[in-house]
Amino acid sequence: MTTLGIIQARMGSTRLPGKVLRRLGGRTVLDRVAHAARESGVLDDLVVATTILPDDDAIEAECAAIGVDCHRGPVDDVLTRFLGVLETRSADDVLRFTADCPLLDPRLVARAYRVFAAAGVDYLTTSITRTLPRGLDVEVVRAAVLKEIDKLAYDHHRTHVTSYVYTHPADFDLIGLTAQPDMSGLRLTLDTEDDWRLIEAIVDHFGDAPVAVREIADWLGLRPELAELNAHIMQKDLEQA
Repeated sequence: MTTLGIIQARMGSTRLPGKVLRRLGGRTVLDRVAHAARESGVLDDLVVATTILPDDDAIEAECAAIGVDCHRGPVDDVLTRFLGVLETRSADDVLRFTADCPLLDPRLVARAYRVFAAAGVDYLTTSITRTLPRGLDVEVVRAAVLKEIDKLAYDHHRTHVTSYVYTHPADFDLIGLTAQPDMSGLRLTLDTEDDWRLIEAIVDHFGDAPVAVREIADWLGLRPELAELNAHIMQKDLEQA
């Protein structure tokens, strides 16, 4: 079985433009995500999928600098971007990453893929019943399923790539993976300046290498004032781009 990681990335962000190329420690945010994905040890290939907008020329340049292939496609139809990547190389399984999750834990990625492969399912996610902090989720889907939903997905499902699959559980074989203890009260994704302040504090303490999520959670448990920095941020609804 061949595994392909795809990181969706773009410079445009309504709340924090250019966030994926901000420097965090010794790397850009995008580089941190790519590094952690590779560190999982379960990927045969890794590609960044960005848009055809001129602003995203900077992402293509960063991909060249960090040695990751870059594919460019539609702005809002991210599913078509992913399918465009699959047209350029063969893969059985796809791990979906987003470039605004710089604290991605390679151990979680590896564990999730091992469960997916052993179970032989269509799709696995850690977010059906959330026990991980937002920003640490892992998704794995069979490439054949992505191709199948191209004929079915519409509107926001094309933006969120896999949402048609997990909102139609009767049509696909799904697993929702959980972890203990429950760390879902933490927000470790990058979407606002307050998110940045928290993530920057974490990286300043732990350094440039990927860190286990449990280690971060334990550290923040002793520093509630840091965890409160972005606790008020509301996540966008599924229907929002």
